[in-house]
Amino acid sequence: MASLIAKKRETESKGAVNKLRKEGFVPAILYGGTEKNQKISLKKDSIKNLINSENFLSSLLNLNIDGKEEKVIPRDISFHPLSDEPTHIDFLRIVKGKKIILEIPVNFINADKSPGLKKGGVLNIVRRKIELNCPTENIPDEITVDLDNSEIGTSIKISSITLPENVEPTIKGRDFVIATVASPTIVVEPEKTTEEGVEGAEGVEGVEGVEGATTGEGATKEGATKPGEESKDKSSQGAKASENKKEPSKKEDGKKDTKAKK
Repeated sequence: MASLIAKKRETESKGAVNKLRKEGFVPAILYGGTEKNQKISLKKDSIKNLINSENFLSSLLNLNIDGKEEKVIPRDISFHPLSDEPTHIDFLRIVKGKKIILEIPVNFINADKSPGLKKGGVLNIVRRKIELNCPTENIPDEITVDLDNSEIGTSIKISSITLPENVEPTIKGRDFVIATVASPTIVVEPEKTTEEGVEGAEGVEGVEGVEGATTGEGATKEGATKPGEESKDKSSQGAKASENKKEPSKKEDGKKDTKAKK
């Protein structure tokens, strides 16, 4: 049990409280039981490490107020919105014979001895804290869950946890789950189907067809005659034929002239 030294304070105004904070103190209040509420202050350095612990709000503390010791438990803490420094703490007096509801953190041990985790299983934590109804003289610091011999598919429920005497969960009527050892998740990439391969082959054939068309055009340019050239050849051939037809008529005219002269 941790011990803290505190002193009474008589601050009444916000200015006095702010001055106290600037001097390195955290204002607090102690309430509960049959005694009156008591305003106190603590050194920030003495409590800062405890505040950062996970189970601070469920830790049983021994508070020394000007030489008088009291068992208390922190119930609330306020922080500055910018600096995140503690600005105020509420402490509850512990009264014997009374019960208190607290959220107790869960601690998992022997993870290295779990066959399921060794096989690649994953510890799936459902509840990191469990709300318990505890007697003030028997408040547990934590709830211990032993993972020894836990296999894949193991479900750890509240019924399998041994709680201190007279400590009970506030959830009643069902055996709720605290954690499970789940099988690993494997992501399998999809394989390429044969259809994709056929599509790829068709694409290649299409390219070859274009190349063949280009070759055919080249052949037309080199070996065949253009349509314009064919018309030119036909016209030239027709002109030659007409010239050949005209030449015999000239010879016949020459013969006729010779006969007339005679």
